[in-house]
Amino acid sequence: METLAFNGGSPVRTKPFPEWPIYGEQEERHLLEVLHSGKWGGIGRIKLPEFEEQFAAYHGASHAVTVVNGTIGITIALQAAGVQPGDEVIMPPYTFIATATSALMFGAIPVFADVEPDSLLLDPDRVEEAITPKTKAILTVHLAGAPSDMTRLREIADRHGIRLIEDSAQAVGAQWEGNGVGTIGDMGTFSFQSSKNINAGEGGIILTNNKALADQAWSLTNVGRIREGAWYQHEHIGWNLRMTEFQAAVLLGQMTRLDEQMAKRERNGKLLTELLDEIEGIRTIRRDPRITRHANHLYMFKLEPAITMDKSQIIRHINSEGIPVGYGYISLNRNEAVIREIEKWTGEHRIQPCPVSERASEKEVLWLHQNVLLAEEQDMYDIAKAIKKVTNSILAGRDHA
Repeated sequence: METLAFNGGSPVRTKPFPEWPIYGEQEERHLLEVLHSGKWGGIGRIKLPEFEEQFAAYHGASHAVTVVNGTIGITIALQAAGVQPGDEVIMPPYTFIATATSALMFGAIPVFADVEPDSLLLDPDRVEEAITPKTKAILTVHLAGAPSDMTRLREIADRHGIRLIEDSAQAVGAQWEGNGVGTIGDMGTFSFQSSKNINAGEGGIILTNNKALADQAWSLTNVGRIREGAWYQHEHIGWNLRMTEFQAAVLLGQMTRLDEQMAKRERNGKLLTELLDEIEGIRTIRRDPRITRHANHLYMFKLEPAITMDKSQIIRHINSEGIPVGYGYISLNRNEAVIREIEKWTGEHRIQPCPVSERASEKEVLWLHQNVLLAEEQDMYDIAKAIKKVTNSILAGRDHA
């Protein structure tokens, strides 16, 4: 059995994975057009409406509203959908903290419903159990680029008369039963932060097929103005949360590579799953057959109970073999900052047990980021070889240092 690189052996891999972001002539040309136009923001925009139209059409949405970032996108979507301070918003705990803080920003209260063991996506059965008279919205997360069970969540939301919002930050281009994410719920939000599958450094967008919701979201992000109104006609309370022309210029360039990149991530993700399924001690994440397009923003896999080494130590071993696996999220229902903020708004110290999410966070789930899936086919074999080398060593009782 080979000695682990962590303990002085040779690493499986020294070659770097593709860097992110990927950019080229398209971004440069669009940026120069904006620079020379002198129209960088405010009124008279060109690139921003072009990007909004293109992104909406790509997902099958009727309306798009760009915003400064994905977190604010969720906040605005919740407010446009009628969620008020003190209202409850059901959401999964295995997600980035912004899902919760986007509600807490204005005093809406996250209620954590656990995730499904096999998919790590919001569990519709747990959502049903969490609904109370204070529930005003379900905020589902298309984790890693995999759409949630939108069929059941839509049915639950409609039956209870509550809004359904899609946090699609990681799911640009994904589809559920042929429908683009962001168009199945009442509103869907996306992020263009630097790690995302199309990247403007920062930025976000809200999609919807409901014109009234789109107009309300637009007003909230445009200082309370109304569409077609005068520049100083403020009929609501709103804020300046607009994206710039420079960000839209970069995103138009990024969109030109999206289909090709999605196809490559999909091929490599499928191959990696086949390879990892052959490794003792590793379990891959279930993909619902109704997911007709996966964004593959993250590639997640699980450690089986037989792998008894501490997760952080396993990560150090795999990293030493040249594979950049990461730890993953801390379950938000146990995040002290989130708990304190909920207590500030409610006066209650709420601990909401979510054992599936907690176990995934503490013991099971490891990640690879989307740029790894933009590598070549042989690189997937390197990933599997390194993981197998480490897990075989653990199962054999060696290299526990």
